[in-house]
Formats: sequence, structure tokens, C-alpha cells
Amino acid sequence: MIYFKLYLLLINLYGFFIMYYDKKRAVKKKWRISEGTLFAIALAFGSLGILCGMYTFRHKTKHKKFTILIPIILIVQLYILIRFVKV
Repeated sequence: MIYFKLYLLLINLYGFFIMYYDKKRAVKKKWRISEGTLFAIALAFGSLGILCGMYTFRHKTKHKKFTILIPIILIVQLYILIRFVKV
């Protein structure tokens, strides 16, 4: 169980910092991280980190796809964790 908690911590930190990195790249008009990659991180239980990064760095907050789907993914994941995993 400790490994799973460590995984959750690391994937969410990764999601948070990847949003920071992508925002900096966007400002500089450089190559970006794909939306598919950002959603893959969210689906890998990094949705809380992605969501926090979105609003901390004001990145992707105008994209309905992100402002709707990321919170839905987070809610589903919280349900899974509460219902099926003793975290």
C-alpha cells in the first residue's frame, strides 16, 4: 500500500509540474506537450495534479475539454479510491 500512495504522490506532482512546463513552453511559443499526454497523466491518477496545475498556472482553463473532463476524471478516481482501495 505504501508504494501505491507513493505512486499517487509522484504522478500528481508530475502532473502539476508538467502543466507548469507546458505553460512556460506556450508563453515562449515553443514545442508543446500534447493534450493526449496531459489526459493520459490525468487518467493515470494524476488528475488532481493536472487540475491544480491548471488553475495555479492559468493553463488550459479556457478549454472546455479540460475544465469539464479533468474534474470528472478526478471525481471518478476519488470514487474508485474510496470505494475499492483502502488508501
